This record gives sequence, structure tokens and C-alpha cells, in this order.
Amino acid sequence: MVIKVFLATSSGSTAIKKKQQDVVGFLEANGIDHEQLDIACNEDNRMWMRENVPGEKKPTNGIPLPPQIFNDQSYCGDYETFFDAKEQNQVFAFLGLAPPPGSKEAQLAEKAHILQNGNVPLEEHKSTDLNHEEEEIADKDEDEQPATEGETDLHVSEDEEEEELNIEDDEEALEDEEEPITEDEDETEEDS
Repeated sequence: MVIKVFLATSSGSTAIKKKQQDVVGFLEANGIDHEQLDIACNEDNRMWMRENVPGEKKPTNGIPLPPQIFNDQSYCGDYETFFDAKEQNQVFAFLGLAPPPGSKEAQLAEKAHILQNGNVPLEEHKSTDLNHEEEEIADKDEDEQPATEGETDLHVSEDEEEEELNIEDDEEALEDEEEPITEDEDETEEDS
């Protein structure tokens, strides 16, 4: 299957040129087999593109602007739908192609397939079991960690509580014993 990208090589719009470059650049960078069809120089390409873009995808004036993307005879979308698919790591699905093995899109497609069928491959069962064991170990480690600054230790023994109360009582007693010297007392001491 060949991806067809309908372009206008002599477009006066910089926005259209950037969109076309973005689509073609992505296809080339990912080694996706594609064909660039110019609608500015070839009337047949222009007419074919206009006829094959679905009515609901055409703008209000009825003339779709490039770039328009097809997979052989099947319409994929315009730049906006391509961009959305690219942002969601779903360009291969957008183009109607199988994603390369190991890509983010392949991993997402596999997860979606698992969720649809409810089947979990044997490998995933093993990794899930390992993940649960790792979480349990991490939880145990967190429980054994001493409280850090800003955290409170909820496991305070009764002896420690009593000791803290005794310290507070001692501090209050010291404050009571040390009465501040007033100005009158200060003058009498100087007179003597």
C-alpha cells in the first residue's frame, strides 16, 4: 500500500507549505512509502483529490486544501487529523498501516487489543506478578523508613510521650524561676 499525499508545490500560503512539509517530513523520517501528487501542476490530481475527499471533510466552500492524505484509494484525512494522530502516537493507525514492532503505537495497539478481548498474554501475567511483588517490597520499605523533616512519626511510644511532657514541664518551671528584673529593682541595685 502506498500513501498518497496531495500537495500544491506552488502554493503562496506559508501555512500550507509548512503543513505539507510536516506530513512529508514525518513520512520520510519514518521510512513510510509514499507518493507526492501535485495538484497545482496536474489537473487530474486536483480533480481526483476533490472527488475523493468525503463531503463531511470538505470545507464550507467545498474545495479541500492540501495536504490531503490517502492510503491508495482510501481517504485518511487532512493535516488537522494527521496532526491529532501524531500527537496521540497513532499515525500508523491513521494511515491504515501496521505500526512497526516495538514502537509506542504498537504498544498502545497491543494494550487496546488486550482491553477489548480481556485476554492478557502469559508474558504480561508474569510481569504483573513481578510488579505486585515489587510494590509490596516498596511498601514494606516505606513503613520501615524513619520520619523525615515535615513528616510526623505516628509510632510514638508512651515512654517517649511522657518524656516529652516532662521536658515541657521543666521548661515551664525554669521560666517561672527566672523573673525579669524591672526598672525599679534595677535602680535600687545601683543605689546600694
